[in-house]
Amino acid sequence: MSDALLDLPSHLRDRLACALESGLLGPSPTLVSFRAVLGDREDAEDVAASLLELERLGISGPAAAAWLRTVGRVAERTRKPDLVWSGPEVQGLHARDTRRVYEELLGSAERSIWASTYAFFDGPKAFEILARHMDTTPALRVTLLLNIQRKRGDSTASEQLVRRFADHFWKTDWPGSSRPSVFYDPRSLEQDGPGCVLHAKAVVADDEAVFITSANLTEAALDRNIELGVLIRDRAFALAVCGYFRSLIDRDLLKPLPLT
Repeated sequence: MSDALLDLPSHLRDRLACALESGLLGPSPTLVSFRAVLGDREDAEDVAASLLELERLGISGPAAAAWLRTVGRVAERTRKPDLVWSGPEVQGLHARDTRRVYEELLGSAERSIWASTYAFFDGPKAFEILARHMDTTPALRVTLLLNIQRKRGDSTASEQLVRRFADHFWKTDWPGSSRPSVFYDPRSLEQDGPGCVLHAKAVVADDEAVFITSANLTEAALDRNIELGVLIRDRAFALAVCGYFRSLIDRDLLKPLPLT
């Protein structure tokens, strides 16, 4: 009976519970009303059938909403990853939106954020939500991992490239008064090196949620490109990702960006 409800993404299960609590889904709701709440999902009929079966057992309205929330708490213990996409919407395929997931994690963390990206073009816009959240949440500790790229044919000393990047980042790109810790991979600046770059795109919030994506922090990646990612709410997995980043820093493989 509850398989269809267990398979619902958590935010849709919450939306369904709210619709039941508010009366938006009244007694014996139609499939059309379910689709109005859930969108055009292929499993809408199964969800409707599951809730109608609950109603036949005398569980409806707010009671069904409470049952759904209980199901949600159980499901969270073995929570499935959420697919996250950018690009054209595909009818019948549910996925979280890349921009919304980025903004949700960067704007709601309470203790810590680790964020890694290869590219950003409009710094004030890319970091606006995170910077504002840092300014209003003093306990929040933010670590950014950013790529500094040497242009082809540029023979400028690595130290100068880092200084130039740092000056521009703090004066122009970062829009907040509170500052994150920023690290970069020095191998990307080696003139005769293997041509390595910091290419990881990921966010870890509060050592609980991990978002791994192909999308950079650019408008094209967040809104227009076809980009694919996963949102995983698993503390052990989140700690493993943070532990890897910390190890790179502790071993001096990632260097701190100068503050001024």
